[in-house]
Amino acid sequence: MSKYYVTIGLEMHCEGSLTNTKAFSSGKNEYTEEPNCNVSPVDMAFPGILPVVNKKCVEQAIMLSTILHARIPEYMYFERKNYYYPDLPKGYQITQNPPEECVGNGGYIDIERADGSTFRVDIDNLHLEEDAAQLTHLYDTSTINYNRAGVPLFELVTTPCLHSADDAITYLEYIRAIYQYCGISEADSKKGQIRCDVNVSISDDPNTLGTKVEIKNVNSFSSVRDAINYEIERQSDLKDQGRYDEVEQETRRWDESTMSTVHMRSKVDAIDYKYFVEPNIPRIKLDPNWIKEIQVNIPELPYERKEKYMNEFGLSAYDAGIIIKEKPTADYFEKCVELGMDPKTAANWLCTQILGYLYQEDISINEFYLTPELMNQITTAIKDGVISSKQAKEVFAKSLEEKEEPNTIMDKYSIKQMDNDSELLDIVIKVLDNSPEQIKQYKGGLTNLFNYFVGQVMKETKGQANPVKLKELLDQELAKR
Repeated sequence: MSKYYVTIGLEMHCEGSLTNTKAFSSGKNEYTEEPNCNVSPVDMAFPGILPVVNKKCVEQAIMLSTILHARIPEYMYFERKNYYYPDLPKGYQITQNPPEECVGNGGYIDIERADGSTFRVDIDNLHLEEDAAQLTHLYDTSTINYNRAGVPLFELVTTPCLHSADDAITYLEYIRAIYQYCGISEADSKKGQIRCDVNVSISDDPNTLGTKVEIKNVNSFSSVRDAINYEIERQSDLKDQGRYDEVEQETRRWDESTMSTVHMRSKVDAIDYKYFVEPNIPRIKLDPNWIKEIQVNIPELPYERKEKYMNEFGLSAYDAGIIIKEKPTADYFEKCVELGMDPKTAANWLCTQILGYLYQEDISINEFYLTPELMNQITTAIKDGVISSKQAKEVFAKSLEEKEEPNTIMDKYSIKQMDNDSELLDIVIKVLDNSPEQIKQYKGGLTNLFNYFVGQVMKETKGQANPVKLKELLDQELAKR
């Protein structure tokens, strides 16, 4: 923790990946590994083109602005942000100019930490724009993929109001969840759908802002955390050495290979992008009735689901908080409950075995082989006494390894509990007959030897003895000796 007062501002860029077409053209809005196949003349600024605003994108932006308690303007208009870069085929970007009216102005959102405390993030603006193309730098060349050019892009800018990397990440994770829950975006950083610019400064007191350093285009939340912490340490070290004047207002980038920020360019004043109103898109009057219609149809949000999981299903705040972080995970949980699975059982499997496996394999829950229907086979087998909890984990692992249904795995490997009383009783008697000294000690007061007998029977049955029946039979036989 820094001994200086840390101030952080965030600019989160999220692609609107769930519309059929792009922000201002009929170009297909679809993620694909095949380059340059979703391109339209409008995205490429061919002569005579005319952009048309995607109404669905505006609707999504109004929904998001409402959630953020932001002021929605009476009229919406777009501007041209003029600059040349190889990934910007037009030579300008259709966007909104934040000092002017954006689709969302001001606002705030309250965020919950894992310990139950809350903090408020003040919003400067939300604006809707189009994304640039994707530029990839290789060893001796650079390639451009224009599929991303013109994709809807929501830029959400906070005020400098955050004071730790942990709070910054908690905020970003919740905003990502909102994009998913509202059907605006998959918000998948692996697909490049989320990028962040991070502004960090340190000072001696909360009333004074230090020199702002910007870290540009950080493409994962873990990298955002690392970049913030590195920059706090870098600036603090310079301040400790009396060299704070060496901290300049600049733009840096995050280097994954060295786990450090690297100087890109000095930034004394804001760049003059020569903004002017987009001449081909007239001002759009936002119908108040349409806005109200959008607002009343805002879907159930993450914290609302969390309350439901705690109040209706009896989950802990911790488990509910983990489940709601991403909508696909929450949807998976709700499907499990819908199938009749006990909510606490479903949450336990999800928060331990399933999410652990997803993290290990670096896949999403949508790619997970064991659908809720298949997981229900495992939990039903436990509930019916067919397999033990230990055997369930074995079935879980083998199903994932062999990509076969749990019921098939149980049959294939004869994974089931031994619940034949007479067969199990014979093994219990055999174990006790071979343990006269242990029985004597048990009768003498060493009652923890009961677990020894359980272990011996489990060894004989290769772990297939029904533990409930086993304990009943052991109690009965030990009482006779």
